[in-house]
Amino acid sequence: MIQRILTVGGYTLLSRVTGFVRDIILAAVLGAGPAADAFFVALRLPNHFRAIFAEGAFNAAFVPAYARIHAQGGAHRAGLFADRIFTLLLASQVVLLAVALFFTPAVIDALAPGFRTDPERFGLAVDLTRITFPYLLLITLVTLYGGILNARERFAAASAAPILLNLSMIAALLLAHFFPSAGHAAAWGVLISGVLQVLLVGGDAWWTGALPKFRALKLDDDVKRFFRALGPATVGSAGVQLALFADTIIASFLPTGAVSALYYADRINQLPIGVIGIAAGTVVLPEMARRIAAGDESGAAHAQNRAVEFTLLLGIPCIAAFFTIPDLIMRALFVRGAFTDADALAAGHTLAAYAFGLLPFVLIRSAVASFFARGDTATPVKAALAAAAVNIGFKVLLMGPLAQVGLALATSIGAWINLGLVVWFGVRAGHMRSDARLRGSTAKLLIAGVAMAAVLWLGHAPVAALLDHRHGFRDLLTLAILGTISSAVYGGIVLALFGPDWLKAFRARRRR
Repeated sequence: MIQRILTVGGYTLLSRVTGFVRDIILAAVLGAGPAADAFFVALRLPNHFRAIFAEGAFNAAFVPAYARIHAQGGAHRAGLFADRIFTLLLASQVVLLAVALFFTPAVIDALAPGFRTDPERFGLAVDLTRITFPYLLLITLVTLYGGILNARERFAAASAAPILLNLSMIAALLLAHFFPSAGHAAAWGVLISGVLQVLLVGGDAWWTGALPKFRALKLDDDVKRFFRALGPATVGSAGVQLALFADTIIASFLPTGAVSALYYADRINQLPIGVIGIAAGTVVLPEMARRIAAGDESGAAHAQNRAVEFTLLLGIPCIAAFFTIPDLIMRALFVRGAFTDADALAAGHTLAAYAFGLLPFVLIRSAVASFFARGDTATPVKAALAAAAVNIGFKVLLMGPLAQVGLALATSIGAWINLGLVVWFGVRAGHMRSDARLRGSTAKLLIAGVAMAAVLWLGHAPVAALLDHRHGFRDLLTLAILGTISSAVYGGIVLALFGPDWLKAFRARRRR
C-alpha cells in the first residue's frame, strides 16, 4: 500500500511542481488585479461543481461500489455497472453544461455579487466562465475513468492527468499575445487540458479493457445501492463547497486582490493536501473496501493506521514551514512581473491561516475512508455539514477585521470541526481504532516537527542577512537553504527517535 501511495504522491508532486511553474507564469502575466480576479472566479465555478458531483460525491460512492462488485461478481458485472453509471453521468453533465452556459451572467451575479459594481471584472468573468465551464464535463469523465482504474489498482494515469492542466495553461499563457487577453489564454488552456486528460485516462481504461460505453439505464440492485450512497455524499460535498462558495462571494466585496491572495495561498496549501492527504486517501479507500468485503476488519484498521502514520510523517514538515516562513515562501515563488511584494505579504498571511487547518486537511481523506469503504456516505455528511455551518459563520465574523485572512482562518476552523466529528463518529461506531504504534509515532513526529519549526524560525533572519547582496535571488536562495537545513534536522530527529529498524521496515513495505 505504501508503494501505491508513493506512486500517487509522486505523480501528484510532479503535478504540483508543474502547477507552481504555471502559477509563477500566471502571477507574472496576470498579477493580482481585476483580470486575475475574473479568471479565478471563472476557474472556481467549474471546480466547485466538479468537487460536488465528480471527485467528491462520485468517488466516495463509486470506487467502493465498483471494487465490491468486481470482487463479488467479476469483471462482466462490474462493466455493466460502470456502463450504466457512465450513461447517466454524461447525460446529466450535458444538461448542466447547457443550463450554465445559458445563465452564465446570473451565475456570476450569484457567485461574485461584488463584481456587479465593477463592469470590467463582471464582463470578463462571464466571458471566461463560458470558456472554462465545459471543462467540468470533461473532468467528470476523467473522474469516472480514474475511479475504475483505482478500483483495479491502477493509479498512475489518473494521478498524472492534472499535469496536463498545468502544461496546457503554461503553453497558452506563453502564447497569450494570440488571445484577446491573458485571462482568455488561461481559460482556453483549462479547456484544452480537459480534452487531453480524457484522452490520457480514457486511453488507459481502454487499454485495460475497462472503458465504459453507452448502455440503456437499468435500475438494478447495484445501481440502486450506488444512488443510495451517492445522495448523502452529494449533500456532504455540497456542504463543503458551500463554504468555498462563501469564500468567493465574500471576497468579491473585499478590495481588489483578495480573491487572488486566497488563490495563491490555497495553491501552496494544496501541495501537501494533494501529494500526501489525497494520495493516501485515494489508495486506502479501495484497500479498506476490499479487506472489509473479505471480512478482514483488523486488516482494514491496520491499513488505515499506516496511511495516517505516513501522512503525518510527510505532512508535519509542511505545517512547520507554513506557520513559520509563509511570507518568504510566497515571495520566493511568486514575486516577479505583475506580482508585487505587497501581494506576496497578503498571500503569506493567508497561507499562515490555512496552515492552522493543514493537519485535518491532510488527514480527512484517510479518516472518512472508514465509512466510505463500508458504503456509509451518510455519516460523513453530518460532520461535513456541521463543519460547513461553523466555517461560514466564522467567515462572516472574521471578514471585517481580517479580510481574506479571516476567510482562510474560518476554513481551517471548519476543517478541525470536520475531522473531529468524523473521528468521534468512527470511534463510536467501532470503525476506527488507533494502535499503539500510531500513537507512539504521532508523539515522535510532533517532536521532530517542533524542532524543524524552531530551526526555520531562528534561522530565517541570519540566512537572509548572509544573502543580502543577492538581490534578485535572495528569497529563493534563503528558502532553499532553510529548507535543506530544516529537512535534514527533521529527518535526523525522526531516524534518532524511530531507530534504523523503522526505516528497514518502511523500505520492506515498499518492496512488497
